[in-house]
Amino acid sequence: MTRTRSTTGVATLLVAALIAGGCASGDGASGPGDTADQETVAERDDHHYERVSYPTRGESDPAQNWGDLYLPAGRHAVDSVPLVVLIHGGSWASQLGAEVMNPFAEDLVDRGMAVYNIEYRRVGSGGGWPTTFSDVADALDHVIRLDEQYPEITTDDELVVGHSAGAQLAMWSGTRHSLDDDEVGSDPAFRPTRVVSLAGPLDMVYAATHGDDRIVSALGGSPSEVPDRYTSVDPIQNIDPRIPVVAVHGTADTMVSPENSIRYIDAVTQRSGIGALVLADGEDHVSLVSADSAHYQQILDIISETSDKTVDELARQHSR
Repeated sequence: MTRTRSTTGVATLLVAALIAGGCASGDGASGPGDTADQETVAERDDHHYERVSYPTRGESDPAQNWGDLYLPAGRHAVDSVPLVVLIHGGSWASQLGAEVMNPFAEDLVDRGMAVYNIEYRRVGSGGGWPTTFSDVADALDHVIRLDEQYPEITTDDELVVGHSAGAQLAMWSGTRHSLDDDEVGSDPAFRPTRVVSLAGPLDMVYAATHGDDRIVSALGGSPSEVPDRYTSVDPIQNIDPRIPVVAVHGTADTMVSPENSIRYIDAVTQRSGIGALVLADGEDHVSLVSADSAHYQQILDIISETSDKTVDELARQHSR
């Protein structure tokens, strides 16, 4: 069972679009439109996959500064293939890498979407503050170069999805335009216009002061020791009410409490923003993103709908 809560009238329709039985699923659910009357810029018999390196500010690590790009088969016109950026979690630490998001990438490209699954330096492998955050910013800004190479990708109205620590990074990526010039990740070349968080620590001060030492390690101190860092990257302190957000969380998650997502969506409500809270009964922190999860297909549907349609389109579709 999945319980949902939304904010604002538009968001209520957004939740209906994402969760109700009308969700699209399967091959082509969010694929490109008809290209019969448009110039074809790409045609493939099979999906295309390549590992791309992205440049970084300062010295890079080729073993970690890369992303896996997936492009769907078929005939495609300019700006006809929606892009989804995936950011893996793992407590901002080096024990886990981008491969944990491979099942999502493979299933989403089967649905006709372009997928960019990024890797970055983490605590224990040259990351931490500020490198982890600048790497993610650089990986996202490289989307502009990918669009130049593959013009079928559309990049002006796109989605970033993150799990766990990656969800915090995904939410942060959507508000980088509001950062001061001297803050890490400021002046973005690319930023998403909607975000999906999967089990994200979206209230970092709350989490850090309730025993989450992983956040303290990633930011190099507690909220009282490095308050400016929390102010800069904590999702709940950087809400942009114009950006639709969906926060999905397992009710049995003991690693990152569902209270993070609940508090975040409540804050979105207070800002008159557009947000949806999806609580997946019985899922823990890891099982939520397992391909064997009872909610896995539902999460794919949420990603597909959020990526392929504007909020206005979702509202019109489900108000009939």
